Amino acid sequence: MKTSDVLASIGVIILLIAFLLNLYKKLPSGSWLYSLLNFIGAGICCFASYLISFYPFVILEGVWATFALVSLFNVPRGTSATNK
Repeated sequence: MKTSDVLASIGVIILLIAFLLNLYKKLPSGSWLYSLLNFIGAGICCFASYLISFYPFVILEGVWATFALVSLFNVPRGTSATNK
């Protein structure tokens, strides 16, 4: 397995964890942890896509990571992963 494959797999797993936790109402989409998982997962996937020169996904994951980062700083104070 190439480095890009390992990185992409890790990024996708992180994104899927955030998605499934949100889907099963264990992690609200407005929480800082949800935004952090999306930022890290999308950032890793963006870098993995760059390594293989697959630029449509670099753009997709880069935009995803950017919006997750912005939402990370827009989460109201006092909000946590356990708030519902």
